[in-house]
Parts: sequence; structure tokens; C-alpha cells
Amino acid sequence: MKRSDKRILTTHAGSLLRPPILGEMFGRLSRHEPVDRAAMDRAILDATRHVVKLQAECGIDVGNNGEQARESFFTYVQHRMSGFGGQSDRPGFADMRAYPSFLEMILGQIRARVQVDLLHAPKAIGAVTYVDRGPLERECDDFAKVLAELKPGFTEAFMTAPSPGIIAAAMLNEHYRSLEEYVMALADALRVEYETIVARGFVLQIDAPDLAMEKHVSYAQRPLKDFIGFVDLVIDAINHALEKIPRDRVRLHVCWGNYEGPHTHDVALDTILPHLYRARVGALMISMANPRHEHEYLCFERHRLPPDMNLIAGVIDTTTNYVEHPQVVAERIVRVARVVGDPRRVMAGTDCGFETTTGLAPVAEEIVWEKLRAMRDGAAIASKHLLG
Repeated sequence: MKRSDKRILTTHAGSLLRPPILGEMFGRLSRHEPVDRAAMDRAILDATRHVVKLQAECGIDVGNNGEQARESFFTYVQHRMSGFGGQSDRPGFADMRAYPSFLEMILGQIRARVQVDLLHAPKAIGAVTYVDRGPLERECDDFAKVLAELKPGFTEAFMTAPSPGIIAAAMLNEHYRSLEEYVMALADALRVEYETIVARGFVLQIDAPDLAMEKHVSYAQRPLKDFIGFVDLVIDAINHALEKIPRDRVRLHVCWGNYEGPHTHDVALDTILPHLYRARVGALMISMANPRHEHEYLCFERHRLPPDMNLIAGVIDTTTNYVEHPQVVAERIVRVARVVGDPRRVMAGTDCGFETTTGLAPVAEEIVWEKLRAMRDGAAIASKHLLG
């Protein structure tokens, strides 16, 4: 995994906006309605080429395929794995339930835009195994093809995959005897995806919002110790799935949910950070740009970053159309680097993705690219302060 040896490198959390025609196709696919697969494959390749080109133009150093081949950041696994069917009934978010007028407002916006319903995803009704590598191989092939066309290219390329914990939390279990058994079965299935991504030469990013967000969702009415037990279970499962992968080829993304909301029920980073350090990964990617968690860079004073781990700091908020000033971005990078103690171990990133599920894009497309340009410019300012 590249480090910021000569300048502060820039990256993002993965998902980028999909074109409307592709979004409509994914909506039909998610509802198990007929889809022209050949047309969808062409649309995915075109969309991948589009977002890769724009990432490079915006100065992203470590880029990806924008998750253009997926309906959402985790429900796509139903098309690659066995065992899923029916419909889950996921608990709502505690901070939304606490403010009924806000909940009414946000639900109206979601119903108007979202093509894939993450609160009612399929559930596990049979044994979960990885049965169709075709979509994964096509996704890797498309990304590799587009990268070969990119001149100059990224400093490094990454691809995302979900944690076993977010699947277990949102695609509920009606087959396995226990949550532990379900999570480990998911880890065994995801191992295929994790190992393939790294074998194809990409850095693997594991998306694990569950390691923070589930405290105010699945565990909202349960003691903190139960949630921490869940975090430790998921970290163990991730480590199991990564047994054959060098830790410096993996980064772990943790957030409190990619939505504009009160976030008054979020678990503190101080509480979970020591548990996150148990993950066999080379970098943590943590949300630190939004108003609720911007102060938590100070956690790294109290819980020192392990020597074999880097930090990708969220310096761009993905839920607002405000474009961060480059000087603000630079200040965020500088203070994180000073707390970590070594700017070479810090990379600039976004808090989360810009369209984590098809249709749910709170930031307008042109502004997405403007935000990424602001991150590039802010990283350049920070580089002068930190690296000369």
C-alpha cells in the first residue's frame, strides 16, 4: 500500500454516482425483474470509464471503479452468493426515531430517489456460499481495461467489498443457528472476493460501517458490551477471511452511516478504536469531516496508531453540497498528521461514498467532482506544511 512519502496522497471511500439508466437497471435487478444483461454490462463499462477518467482529472491518487458494477455497497452479494431470498425488516436508526419530524422528512426524500431498499434487503434463508465468480471477474476485467487506457494513471488502485458484519446486520439470518455461525459463513464466502481483488493487483478496501453504525441500529436497545462483542466477532471474522492476504494490501473503512442526520446516538470513536486496531489491515479509513465526528482526530493521541497501520482521514463530508475550502481541508490533514506523528502515514479521503446505494446520492454530481478537486488542492497545501 502506497504511503504519503513525498506528498499527502488523496483517495475516497469507493462509491461514485451512477448514471440514471444504470440506476434503473439495478433497481429492476434488485427487485428480480427482467434486465437486458448485455446492455447492463455495456452501461457498467461506460460508467466505469467515466468515473475513472474524472477521478484522475480531479487529482485522486488512489482511485477505484466507483462501484459502478454494483446495485449497492453490500446487497449486490445476493447475485454472487447462494442462500439469500425473501425480505429483511431492518431496525430503523435510533437518532432518526428520536426526531419524528426529521424522520418524516428524510423518508420522503428516500422514497422519491432510492432504487434499492437497504432496510428491506434479502435475508439468509439457506447456506451462504460464493457460487458465481462471473460478475466479480467481469468487474475486475472492466476496471483493469479502463486503467490500461488511463494516461497518466492512478498512483494505486483499489476495489471495495463489504464486511461480513454489515451483511449479517442488514441481510438478516433465518438459516443459521446463531449470529456467530452466520458471520463466519459470510467470512468464508467473502474470502473469495477479498482474495480475488488482491490477486488482481488491487488494494482491498473492506467497507464496515457496522463496526460503528450498528450501535444505533441493531444494538440501539442493548447494552454497550453486547455491541462491543459484535465488533470483536466481526473483526475475528475479517481476520479469518484475510488469512492469505498481506495486511499491507488491505484497508478498513469504518463510519457511522452515510446520511445527513442528528447522529446524536453514535458510539464514540474512543470506545471502538482499540478494537479496530485488532484488524489485520494496513490502514484504517475513518470519518472525520462531518460535524459530529470532526473532533475525534484527538482519539489518536489517547490510542496511538499501531506502527504497522496507516490512517486515511475523512476530510470531505459526503452528505452535504457545501464544497470544503482547500484551506479547511489542509487544516484537517495537518492536525491529523500531527497527532499521528508522521505525515507519511496519513492519506486524505472522504467520510464515505457518494452513492452507497443506487439512487441515494445526497450530493449533486458536479459538486462531487468539485469536492474531490478541493481535497486535491487542500492536500497540496498540507503537503507544503508537512513535507516541504
